[in-house]
Amino acid sequence: MGRKRKELPLLEGLEITAVAAEGKAIARHGEMVVFIPYGAPGDIADIKIDRKKHSYAEGHIERLVKPSPIRTEPFCSHFGICGGCRWQHLPYAEQLKAKQQQVEDALTRIAKVELPPITPILGSEATREYRNKMEYTFSNKKWLTWEQMRSGEEFPERDAAGFHIPGAFDKVLDIDRCHLQDDLGNRLRLHVKGYAKANGLTFFDLRAQTGLLRTMMIRIASTGETMVVLSFGEDSPKEIKGLLDDLRSTFPQLTSLMYVVNTKANDTISDLDILLHSGKPYIEEEMEGLRFRIGPKSFYQTNSRQAHNLYKVTREFARLTGGELVYDLYTGTGTIANFVARQARKVIGIEYVEDAIRDAKLNAEVNGLDNTDFYAGDMKDVLTSDFIALHGRPDVMIVDPPRAGMHTDVVNVILDAEPERIVYVSCNPATQARDLALLDPKYKVTAVRPVDMFPHTHHVENVVRLERRQKPVADAGQA
Repeated sequence: MGRKRKELPLLEGLEITAVAAEGKAIARHGEMVVFIPYGAPGDIADIKIDRKKHSYAEGHIERLVKPSPIRTEPFCSHFGICGGCRWQHLPYAEQLKAKQQQVEDALTRIAKVELPPITPILGSEATREYRNKMEYTFSNKKWLTWEQMRSGEEFPERDAAGFHIPGAFDKVLDIDRCHLQDDLGNRLRLHVKGYAKANGLTFFDLRAQTGLLRTMMIRIASTGETMVVLSFGEDSPKEIKGLLDDLRSTFPQLTSLMYVVNTKANDTISDLDILLHSGKPYIEEEMEGLRFRIGPKSFYQTNSRQAHNLYKVTREFARLTGGELVYDLYTGTGTIANFVARQARKVIGIEYVEDAIRDAKLNAEVNGLDNTDFYAGDMKDVLTSDFIALHGRPDVMIVDPPRAGMHTDVVNVILDAEPERIVYVSCNPATQARDLALLDPKYKVTAVRPVDMFPHTHHVENVVRLERRQKPVADAGQA
């Protein structure tokens, strides 16, 4: 016989006191810290423990005894189920306060370097319909909520167009309305779903890997230009053409309508040929008169208007006068490089994704910028002492690495290159803090500003300026 699993306790009347770095709320029970999703500081709640470790536990709110005075009503009917926008129950001002604290905690506890006063976080003007890109999944097995299952009602209609349930790859929550993108995105998704139902098109079975309708990407730029990319799990030309023709005639305003046949075991389409049904193979974003072409595989910050503010902070921290050689590491599609090029003598961008570098070169050409160069390859392999000897020692380095931060080899090359200033843009203050500690022997942090790109989530961007420490002058009496 197996061991009977120990029943975990219900902790009654716990007060939730704060919000933690990963978005969960915190309560304390004696010496033990309890992490709870969807809690607000000031809540009094009965907490059911789900997992218990030596020094902490994870639980959920079984009963809200007394709601916090700051708690607000979530605006989305899918709140608490879809897994996104987990802070809708917190007023936006409280969200910003928690993100500011997250940055301060990371830089003081992990970096442990001397810091200037941290500038208040730059909030997002739009807190709804701010995303320019959404991705939806089609499934023939709609996720049923506990309430639906407990109701005893039959649900023969199980086709869904929506989001994966966190931690369950084969479960998709059907979405009525998502508030993250312009409502055109909802109309497009619901139209495709309705057409498929009316015409007998099959929805993808994520376990059996069969079915026609697989995924849908919708990009709506701040310029109003709109791209739709539909992914099909079967090569059925007649059905595919019928759906795309109908979508084009119903939404003539679409700038770009594209599709891909994906019969692989995963949803990624970056390694597949994406075909143009109608319109242009790209859409364009605009920033200070610069145009940025975005293809179906291009990376672009998903909050267009706030991306402009993020790049303005980056440019301000760089203190460019027009005579500098700038290296832009992890340049992506060259957005930052091209954005600062008019204020620099020359900008060199490096990025490991070759398609992104093609986009970066194209964007420089479209904007008539002749003082940018872009190189593709793994950062630690491209950015070497020989590369710097060939292209020149940078005056300023802008780095915007992925969540994992910078490889130690890259940090060492930066330390060897000794630019006067480094502007470090990060989507993960914890790994940024670790890297700041590695740079500390030669660089002093002189400015910090968090920027909120994703309202209602715990994610936060942070921009740091570092300036090269002056070498101590040797005493006159020394040999």
